[in-house]
Amino acid sequence: MNRFVLHEMFRDIHRPGEDGIPEFKTYVAGKWVFGERLSDVVSPIDGRVIARVSILGKEQVEEAIAAVYEKGREEIRNYPGEKRVKSFLKAAELMREAFDDFVNVLILDAGKPKGNATGETKATIERLEKSTFESRRLLGDYVPGDWSEETLESEGIVKREPYGVVLAISPFNYPLFISAAKVIPALLSGNAVILKPASADPLAAVLFTRVLELAGFPKESLSLMTIPGRMMDGVVSDKRIRAITFTGSTEVGEHIIKTGGIKSYNLELGGKDPAIVLDDADPELASEKIVKGMVSYSGQRCDAIRLVLAQEGIYDELRERLLKKLEGIEPRNPLEDEKAIMGPLIDGKSAEYIEEIYRDAIAKGAKALTPFRREGNYVWPILLEVDREKVGELRAFREDVFGPLTLLIKVRDEDEAVRIANSSRFGLDAAVFSECERRARKVARKLEVGSVFINEYPRHGIGYYPFGGVKDSGVGREGIGYSIEQLTTTKTIVHNFKGYGVWEYL
Repeated sequence: MNRFVLHEMFRDIHRPGEDGIPEFKTYVAGKWVFGERLSDVVSPIDGRVIARVSILGKEQVEEAIAAVYEKGREEIRNYPGEKRVKSFLKAAELMREAFDDFVNVLILDAGKPKGNATGETKATIERLEKSTFESRRLLGDYVPGDWSEETLESEGIVKREPYGVVLAISPFNYPLFISAAKVIPALLSGNAVILKPASADPLAAVLFTRVLELAGFPKESLSLMTIPGRMMDGVVSDKRIRAITFTGSTEVGEHIIKTGGIKSYNLELGGKDPAIVLDDADPELASEKIVKGMVSYSGQRCDAIRLVLAQEGIYDELRERLLKKLEGIEPRNPLEDEKAIMGPLIDGKSAEYIEEIYRDAIAKGAKALTPFRREGNYVWPILLEVDREKVGELRAFREDVFGPLTLLIKVRDEDEAVRIANSSRFGLDAAVFSECERRARKVARKLEVGSVFINEYPRHGIGYYPFGGVKDSGVGREGIGYSIEQLTTTKTIVHNFKGYGVWEYL
């Protein structure tokens, strides 16, 4: 590419354009091809075109779906589980060889600070290596028939089976890891996969697909659907696709369900993660964890802390500590500062949205505890103090704000904190800070969310612990082993042995 040289393993999937900018193929029906046209990939760091990717035409889209349905789903199902695991371990080896390429792509393409890009690449490799952990979830059940008069002298086997073709739709914020976290369990459980990467930063998914191909998976069992979101309705509604796993906004998730019809869905959607700080919490620990939860990847995470609900007895000290920690944090160009904590937002539209949300909050009575500052795609951390009676009026509370903007609210007690947190239409994660395990556990029980982190900020990591939301935050769970349960179904096989003398009942 124009700022780094790709590993030899990627040589055949791109060519230099007339202006020297690399042009990437996409993977369809077991081969790398150029699309109907090329689309610019723009870096959020400085607005420069860093690459061009192939956009498939309608005929190529049909070819991709037909290949995975007619051939790929049988090939991957007949590729033994032992070989699948070996292929994942081979993919991990290949990613280690091309480690710097993946890190650099995430920096340039997604605007990630180097620490975030390195962490995402390591997590993807670890997820590949831990694919062996997931295989146990594919074991089924044996059901004896002698517990009902109706089923005497029979037995049943309940086995987990793949759906056939899974559509995996990945978001921009973790373009490598989330793509991998969807593809790995789908392939491991014997599904063919169509991967739709985010249009904003598709390069990591392109490189990852090449790695899987070289790792030995059946070629037609995977296709890369590089098309704009507006062209996806026909794909989503296609009856040959039996399951969809999607990470993204609640609004798009709802559209997918309406468009897709009767299918299996695993949807991780928007969040409004609250951090509840009780008056017996360690204020230094709480402030440190909350700030990390606010600013990591510039708040462009579904599990970012958007709401801090602090009890009166600790509120003032917590506020001061939060402000002191935020003073030294600002977004930096990750190409110029390898130690940057924050980088740019993914594009100008996202930055403009954060500014809209900020101005709406100020107009409705919120108090800015940090000065608002924005330069292009770069937005400085925002902490807004708001009265508990007014918070429900703010767009910052009602909408999924994907950026470094957090609301701080003083509450009387833990019950009021829970009431405000549960009044959100979202229910992904929450954090509770307290030195009393009993109090923290009580609050955790009452919160209407998919995950509660005690004395820690919400983070999904490699999916070692399952995660997913309730209410408008989604359907189903992801994580090592748990994703496989979402991407497989059960088949019951009943054997009738009546009259064969297998059992002689009293």
